[in-house]
Amino acid sequence: MSKRHPVVSVTGSSGAGTSTVKRAFEYIFKREGITPAVVEGDSYHRYERGPMKEAMAAAVAKGENFSHFGPDANRFDKLEELFSTYGETGGGEKRYYLHSVEEAAEHNARLGTNLEPGQFTPWEPIPGDTDLLFYEGLHGGVVGEGYNLRNLADLLIGVVPIVNLEWIQKIARDNQERGYSAEATVDTILRRMPDYINHICPQFSLTDINFQRVPTVDTSNPFFIQTIPTPDESFVIIHIRKVARDKWGIDFPYLLNVINGSFMSTPTSIVVNGGKMGFAMELILTPIIHRMIEEKKKLA
Repeated sequence: MSKRHPVVSVTGSSGAGTSTVKRAFEYIFKREGITPAVVEGDSYHRYERGPMKEAMAAAVAKGENFSHFGPDANRFDKLEELFSTYGETGGGEKRYYLHSVEEAAEHNARLGTNLEPGQFTPWEPIPGDTDLLFYEGLHGGVVGEGYNLRNLADLLIGVVPIVNLEWIQKIARDNQERGYSAEATVDTILRRMPDYINHICPQFSLTDINFQRVPTVDTSNPFFIQTIPTPDESFVIIHIRKVARDKWGIDFPYLLNVINGSFMSTPTSIVVNGGKMGFAMELILTPIIHRMIEEKKKLA
């Protein structure tokens, strides 16, 4: 961990809604005049799209488990190196995974390359003079044999809808954005399940704060539901570890007073209407980020 060069990490599985947290941080960074070094978790996968499909097919043929959730498909060594180097020097290396034609065109114009969607850009230095590192992806707090990302993150946020809602969101997104059938997405969910249990879930016991969305409509069969429950059809449980509450001085009575309809379900958890999730995030996270930057300035 580093006060001079803070590392903020948002972790959550595919379809979990980490983009909502990312937007909340973007608002905070803009309002506070903070320049982050932004890193996407997909950039630290081991394989490009074509080789990944080949590696997956080979694993299936052998009856082996293999997915983007597990260590064999990722460069945890490079991600750990980035967290460590940034914390020490404010520098490091990153690259981009090109999800779309638009992203490929943008980076090809910037780099003078001829890359296609599904490929990585070359490794390049983190821009200088950034205020903090901001990671968003699958493995922001992953711990295993030979790697420990949790110990290198100054603030670790988990985004964890209950699993039925996570599946509903993934099925809908894969269909709308990628044209996958529900059956194909279910096959992916089943293939990833061992890695989800062993490498994704354990991170949420290590986070400083978890945001978990729980629908208030029937999601008993997530593979049949046609529409994603709206924010107002859900609650968000915000769990703040006692050590994080004490460290950052998070004021539960203040939050209860300003977030209409909120209540505490345990001494470390506050429940808000799903439509208030972004508002609650900004209320909780803004003072934390502000304090990080103030401590950083004192050491400059």
